[in-house]
Amino acid sequence: MTRILGVDPGSRITGFGIIDFIGNQSHYAESGCIRVVGKNLSVRLESIFKGLERIINQYTPDEFAIEQVFMHRNAASALVLGHARGAALVAAQLKSLPVFEYTPTQIKQSVTGRGHATKEQVQHMMKVLLSLRHTPASDAADALAVATCHAHTRATLAQVENSVRRASS
Repeated sequence: MTRILGVDPGSRITGFGIIDFIGNQSHYAESGCIRVVGKNLSVRLESIFKGLERIINQYTPDEFAIEQVFMHRNAASALVLGHARGAALVAAQLKSLPVFEYTPTQIKQSVTGRGHATKEQVQHMMKVLLSLRHTPASDAADALAVATCHAHTRATLAQVENSVRRASS
């Protein structure tokens, strides 16, 4: 079993999702949101860091997957998002977790089959793929999608490795 912590970083709401990957199947462990308040960016970043540090200590993931920053229309927003990612990455690094990064398009493609899926489609697919009773909050669903994307990528790479080993034997 590999426990994967997926993170959807945000300067106001950072989503987290934890799945256990056993064989080729993902099983829901936990998800939620770290909600931070205040105008001071450094205080919000500290809250993100400490929130993820608590989650890492409590759930002891084996791997850490996070969404990459994408540049949309607002460079200032992308910069602030980059700071939030930095706080999350430091929390993972201080616990010596291997870090894996995925673009929003890769994540959506992996869980919905469409690289430009809506938030609602991602939420629905997380409910279906992880057999959840309730639809997770948007940011939590995005974080679960990050973890699931990593699990799918991990499984595919393992299959390729096995094929290469068999071919070279």
